[in-house]
Amino acid sequence: MIQRIQTVYLLISALLTGVLPYWAYLWVDGAGEPVYARQQIWVAGGFYAAALLAIIAILRFSDRKQQFVLNRFNILLNLFLLGFFVYQSLNISGETAVSEKGIGMLIPIFSIVFLVLANKAIKRDEDLVKSVDRLR
Repeated sequence: MIQRIQTVYLLISALLTGVLPYWAYLWVDGAGEPVYARQQIWVAGGFYAAALLAIIAILRFSDRKQQFVLNRFNILLNLFLLGFFVYQSLNISGETAVSEKGIGMLIPIFSIVFLVLANKAIKRDEDLVKSVDRLR
């Protein structure tokens, strides 16, 4: 059923990774220009892939186990994006008064949180179905 709470969590995750990286800058380069996800082709691809996986997981509502696996794969993809952003932020010079890191680097963290919440809801649904099947 599409009206379950994990659908809301997955939709929020898809919107976070599909829309927000193109409005919030990731970091500021040496020339003082903000760098957005659309300027880095594989970062944009990573965000698009994460959004696409969340949408596919929403559409696979009838197969909860596959939905769970897709969410885990999406969490891994967001962890790789987060790892790249941590590496990039360590290589960008910055000082305490003026930070050159953008808010866009936090998008994978928020996406991971919503994906974990969706997986907990999927697990709860799966346990409920198993308990009902036991009673029959």
